[in-house]
Amino acid sequence: MSGILYLIPTPIGNLGDITYRAVETLKSVDYILAEDTRTSKVLLNHYHIDTPCHSFHQHNEHHKLNGIINDIKNGKSVAQISDAGTPGVSDPGFLLTRACLLNQLPVDVLPGATAFIPALLKSGFALHKFTFEGFLPMKKGRHTKLTEIAHADHTTVFYESPHKLLKTLEQLSEIVDPQERRISVSRELTKKFEETITGSLADVLAHFKAHAPKGEFVVTVEGINS
Repeated sequence: MSGILYLIPTPIGNLGDITYRAVETLKSVDYILAEDTRTSKVLLNHYHIDTPCHSFHQHNEHHKLNGIINDIKNGKSVAQISDAGTPGVSDPGFLLTRACLLNQLPVDVLPGATAFIPALLKSGFALHKFTFEGFLPMKKGRHTKLTEIAHADHTTVFYESPHKLLKTLEQLSEIVDPQERRISVSRELTKKFEETITGSLADVLAHFKAHAPKGEFVVTVEGINS
């Protein structure tokens, strides 16, 4: 009988944001695949989880994939976690999931933390339809994507790094009227210095020019005519 792959969300900041089921599953599997074992050990130690933990990330996943698939075929249960949030949402997770499905191996996805949903809700923007973009393209296609977001008639949310936030807001200001268009920027969600700034693009840009961006950011852009 084959084993199973579990995709398990982990807290995005506050260690309390994990489900009982996630903790019990992490304790019960044969081993855990972690994006960064050093980061994951903080969580695992906090909940007294002593299951073996192995690294599995974008730089070694192709090399390790066949061995993991064989383990699951031979009856082992494996849990995959990322540094924070839900595996596969802008984090490793897709490759192993696809390989399991191609080999007709079961995959169970537990519900749990992900950063963009709290940011969307805190924005107060219309959510009957929205687009999640993950991280924007690094260079090629970045301006095209921002133009697409600027002209969307629905809410758009994406992740941004602190060293690119100002440039992204400035680029958006060149495409739309910064006094009219509203955005919401959340940082360090669930952590001690959590903050959400919502208002016109001009006001939000001015805020982060006065306060140097620090932490991890989620940017939510209101759709036109919303």
